[in-house]
Amino acid sequence: MPLIQVNIVEGRSPEKKERLIREVSNLVAEVLEAPVETVRVMIQEMSPEHWGIAGESVKKRAEKNNGLAKL
Repeated sequence: MPLIQVNIVEGRSPEKKERLIREVSNLVAEVLEAPVETVRVMIQEMSPEHWGIAGESVKKRAEKNNGLAKL
């Protein structure tokens, strides 16, 4: 049973997360030649102030770039 964990910054729509789950599940099932019913996907969302890049939080990076976080 493949278990895929995805960490993302919070703020995506429920529709985008549903698409992510569907497409990741289908890709993993294809690559591993496993039934899609056995694939599990867990999305973990983090607030922008809890994710850092190059010594700076994503929140701070977004503020400096007019709300567009540079990941």
